[in-house]
Amino acid sequence: MQKIKVAILDMYKDTPNQGMRNIHEILDKYATENQLSINKTVIDIRGKQEAPTLDYDVYISSGGPGSPVDLEGWEDKYMGFVKDLMDYNANSSNKKHLFLICHSFQVICHHFNLGNVCLRKSESFGTYPVYATDEGLSDSTFKNLPRPFYVVDSRKWQVIEPNDANLEAMGAQILALEKLRPHVDLERAMMAIRFTPEIVGTQFHPEADAEGMIFYLNTEEKKQVVIANHGEDKLNNMLAHLNDPDKIMHTQSCIIPQFLNDAIQSLSLKQASI
Repeated sequence: MQKIKVAILDMYKDTPNQGMRNIHEILDKYATENQLSINKTVIDIRGKQEAPTLDYDVYISSGGPGSPVDLEGWEDKYMGFVKDLMDYNANSSNKKHLFLICHSFQVICHHFNLGNVCLRKSESFGTYPVYATDEGLSDSTFKNLPRPFYVVDSRKWQVIEPNDANLEAMGAQILALEKLRPHVDLERAMMAIRFTPEIVGTQFHPEADAEGMIFYLNTEEKKQVVIANHGEDKLNNMLAHLNDPDKIMHTQSCIIPQFLNDAIQSLSLKQASI
């Protein structure tokens, strides 16, 4: 049985969340289905300011609260790790892959000046359609998704107005864009980027599971918040999307598992199921 060392980079700063549970469950399910031994290590980036090392095979960096622009001192170690990872991959045939979720995605975009990282006009919360670009339709991580595909989105910040020169210099590609809003004169956010062949990220939450979201939305407190901010029709639409196997459940079953397929292939491991 192949053994894989996965580092989960915790960006939640001790804030209660569903994301870490979701990441653990995806990794456990993937290990079982592919007959792998996955050794998981959680590295507390913001709470304890722990620094990742290159001792792992695969990295998943979580979402989290707060500003991705006004940071708190931990980012020097974090970005030092990202630079070390990029340097390692540039000089090794045994590549190590990194997946960035929401807050992590925004921090990277801000650091490399890949777009305008700014507050949204209003918080995005719920299930939404996202549109793959032509590059996204052919990208290995996104290739099994329809156009549009549905995601769980929860953010006060956004990355808009792509810096084409910096994206091109980095070799990065925009893989997905925010939903079409023809009646609103607002820039569409970049929702997924392939930063390098080994580093990919999303501004939404591909780890989110339908069951957890349904439970969350059915609590009286959250239900009233959603209705107050978005209306009862929006709440009902969210619940319908969560119950539809072709929407949120499909997205969760595709993106991170396919990222893991790519990561393990790059490690030159012989997996019959990949």
